[in-house]
Amino acid sequence: MLPDSGSIEHCTMSSEILGTNKAFSVYLPYGHEDGGQRYPVLYALHPAGGIHETWIKLGQLPQVADDAIRSGMAAPMIIVMPDASGMGEHHLGKRLGFFSVPGWDYEAYFHKELLPLIDATYRTAPDRKQRAILGASMGGEAAVAYAQKHPDLYGAACALSGLVGRPEQSRMAETDKDYAASLIANDPTARVKNGGPEDVEKWKRVRWYADCGDNDYFYEGNIEFFLAMKGKGIPLSYRMRSGAHDWHYWITGLAPVLHFVSVAFGGRAPAQVRPEREEKG
Repeated sequence: MLPDSGSIEHCTMSSEILGTNKAFSVYLPYGHEDGGQRYPVLYALHPAGGIHETWIKLGQLPQVADDAIRSGMAAPMIIVMPDASGMGEHHLGKRLGFFSVPGWDYEAYFHKELLPLIDATYRTAPDRKQRAILGASMGGEAAVAYAQKHPDLYGAACALSGLVGRPEQSRMAETDKDYAASLIANDPTARVKNGGPEDVEKWKRVRWYADCGDNDYFYEGNIEFFLAMKGKGIPLSYRMRSGAHDWHYWITGLAPVLHFVSVAFGGRAPAQVRPEREEKG
């Protein structure tokens, strides 16, 4: 590990909304512990079958973030990796996903408990322009849907191989009807198509990014999402590279995402914290 590398924390919080403990991991950029600065924050949502550590173990997120920050391609940022795994050995059972299902209000947990905890615990810049969200596959749909529902909370939203346009293509949806219903109810493409003028104006405040491989089984849905956004005049930075629905594609697409959200953050050095705020710690 290089001396100017970021660090990783693995944490657990008690959720009153879910009635259980939920794990999450956090990447802290080099210098975070030195104090005196606040950092933008990126939420990175995992694909189905993943857990809060998956972006670290399979997605090489700490290494990619360190390299992007060192090179100046990305601004120093805090990256939060929540857990939306399902039950069972392979994390694909009940309670899977970032959307709420009967008896499991995950979205309320995410926005009413996790986000406030992160802003209270770490040196974040708690402003929508300094908050972004990223997801791969299942997490990609959720990242876009969260920003559509809460444009007041996110300045940028990015999907890598997102399950958009045709969410019924999810293999897990065949066996879990609640999960399937949650995917369909939150489809970002349908929301864009059905959005009114006021919705469109709010969505234009968010920077949107989507990247899906030409050999990905979700590529048609991603193209439909791009066309829906274009049809409503909502800017979307769309990428289609050579590749499939796998971690190689997502790893190679991560650094451009970090650059994209850094532009959304404003490309400025982290703001200094006032001394009196620092003393209250």
